[in-house]
Amino acid sequence: MRVIRKYANRRLYDTEQSRYVTLEDLRGLIIDEVPFRVEDAKSGEDLTRTILLSIIIEQEQADGDAQVFSNDLLAQFIRVYDMAQPLPLSRYLEQGTKLMLEQQHRMQDQWQQAMRHSPMELMREMAEENMKFWQKTINQAGTPSDDDSGKGKP
Repeated sequence: MRVIRKYANRRLYDTEQSRYVTLEDLRGLIIDEVPFRVEDAKSGEDLTRTILLSIIIEQEQADGDAQVFSNDLLAQFIRVYDMAQPLPLSRYLEQGTKLMLEQQHRMQDQWQQAMRHSPMELMREMAEENMKFWQKTINQAGTPSDDDSGKGKP
């Protein structure tokens, strides 16, 4: 697991790559499914959750059209923390999000398969095969065969 150290000056240091990184760099690690842990450089305290929340906040603020958390949803999350016995929300959200991502990947795979067998794709594949056939035929016609080598001619 990659270790990222957070210093008092709020800088993040990737110990594997020996360089400072940004939240965007860590976001890239998440997308690439590279496991990492963020720890305080002095105390060794695990700060991963705090950094992950910071990445989410940055993404939420970056693009107004791509917001995942509405104000109402965030208010409901805050209310869950105030319950006498909070719901097992974390596990539910993890499993629900994992299922949603798996379904999204399956849909993308099915869409790609459907597009691969579309009439336009079939025509493109046939055109490519025809081009290969004609190129091969032209190349063979341009090289002399044994009968055309001049043997047997006076």
